[in-house]
Amino acid sequence: MNLSHTSLKAGSAFSFRKTMTVAEQAMFTGISGNLGALYVDAVRAKKAGAANMVAFELAVGGLATTCLSQLGGPTRRIGSIALNFAAPVIVGDSVEAKAEIVSVDGDNAVCRITCTLVVSGETIVEGTAKLVPFEWQR
Repeated sequence: MNLSHTSLKAGSAFSFRKTMTVAEQAMFTGISGNLGALYVDAVRAKKAGAANMVAFELAVGGLATTCLSQLGGPTRRIGSIALNFAAPVIVGDSVEAKAEIVSVDGDNAVCRITCTLVVSGETIVEGTAKLVPFEWQR
């Protein structure tokens, strides 16, 4: 499959900022079924030392998928993703996700992912992802 019309270029990057809200936390709870106290109970999260409920790690990491989608275009999907979460994000924090293409091999691209807290600049998520061609198979 030749996807040259959607060119991948090492060094291309995209970033996206989002505040992790209570409403989205509730939606992610419904989607995931995760009822862990740190994520759904502000009182219990505060007793554990957090300032508020902890944002779901996969919701925070999911912000990077917006960046990956922009880099890959409509003809690519995420083939693999690996994320390391250095610190929790608290509901109400703003996060900037960034994905950058670090290498290209044909129609595939390896991307570096980072998520940082907007206020402090602290890196809270680091990882990699591979963009691959979308090919419908069943």
